[in-house]
Amino acid sequence: MPNSNIPFQTIDWTKIPKTEHAGESGTAFWQTVQFSGLRIRIVEYSKGYKADHWCKKGHIVHCLEGEFVSELQNGEEFILTKGMTYVVSDELSSHRSITKDGVKLMIIDGDFLQ
Repeated sequence: MPNSNIPFQTIDWTKIPKTEHAGESGTAFWQTVQFSGLRIRIVEYSKGYKADHWCKKGHIVHCLEGEFVSELQNGEEFILTKGMTYVVSDELSSHRSITKDGVKLMIIDGDFLQ
């Protein structure tokens, strides 16, 4: 197992490049910091964004700005607004994000959610 200790550090998100990811509709912009077994992202969904797939990966998702719907494949929907968080482990749900007016999220995932 690789060393997963992370020394104290700060992340200046203004210096992390954005990558673009098309949704079924709209666009997601990711800023990603990757450590061994841990990924931290600031993700912005454009107005009208709808994910193009059902995700089974575990996440900690914190809403920084705006509002979005986390839709589960079983039909359940959860509305998250600024200051709200959801947590799910790998393989425990199929979910996707939808936003009408756009949203900014911090998403943390990694080996600890298996």
